[in-house]
Amino acid sequence: MRIFDCTTFYSEHLMMDIRFHILNDFVEKFIVCESTYSHSGKKKKLNFNINNYQKFKDKITYIVIDEEPPNIIGDKNGLAEPFEKRSDSLKRIELSYNYMIKALSDVDENDLIILSDNDEIPNLNSKQFKNSKRDILIFKQLFFYYKFNLQYDLIPWFGSKAAKKKKLVSMSWLRNLKNKQYPFWRLDTFFSNNKYINLEIINDGGWHFTNLMTAEKMYEKYSNFGHHDEFKLSGLTVEDLQKKIDNKEMFFNHFVDKEKYKERWNFDYKLKRISDEKLPKYLQSNEIRSKLKQWFD
Repeated sequence: MRIFDCTTFYSEHLMMDIRFHILNDFVEKFIVCESTYSHSGKKKKLNFNINNYQKFKDKITYIVIDEEPPNIIGDKNGLAEPFEKRSDSLKRIELSYNYMIKALSDVDENDLIILSDNDEIPNLNSKQFKNSKRDILIFKQLFFYYKFNLQYDLIPWFGSKAAKKKKLVSMSWLRNLKNKQYPFWRLDTFFSNNKYINLEIINDGGWHFTNLMTAEKMYEKYSNFGHHDEFKLSGLTVEDLQKKIDNKEMFFNHFVDKEKYKERWNFDYKLKRISDEKLPKYLQSNEIRSKLKQWFD
């Protein structure tokens, strides 16, 4: 079984380099997809440069999207409602996922295709993963904010998802799989496109490292990502984000409904510093820790 790692790219150079180093020994090909449009619909320059990753260059397939998806609602001269902006963002995200199929034409039926955001890194050294006989996998990941060793421990993160080529419906189907393993007697799984009994959740499934960036870069990210409409309504500034980083506090509350913008985007939960043993081996070395010391607490 060969493994094909698929991810999208915006401008996360640090995370892409970390991803390549951690997964290189396990992966046959890295599929990287970048669009000339942000999730908010703004035209952007291409930021990925394959020549910056010489060690992995022969394994990388780089795909560029230079079009908008069909049926975009658009800005409507500044009158678009938040739900309309969100709908357009979802269409752009789905387009980026499904574009990756172009790079998978020579994949065998029993090869494994993994889909992640680039800050979601599956643990392919997991014993459970190596011993699994299932065709569909969901990786339950530790959740980190701002630094490699600051954990947000209130929720598990079901990030990377994988399927054998023979079971793959589409990349957007894979991304939207429900985070639940159903028992064999659940008859409704036979009629569902997102409930499966031939699915396994990998409990030591890796790491989600999010927002390892400056407050300025974070502000740019949230102004252009899928929930950009919510972020704008929150009123958060670069200064607000910097205070959260300095205080090692979350600013986004996953447990609050999206309609309550002020509460949802004004959280003060303290992050937990964790031991190196929970991190990928690559990040445990003194050499790498010294090289990336600004990203460790």
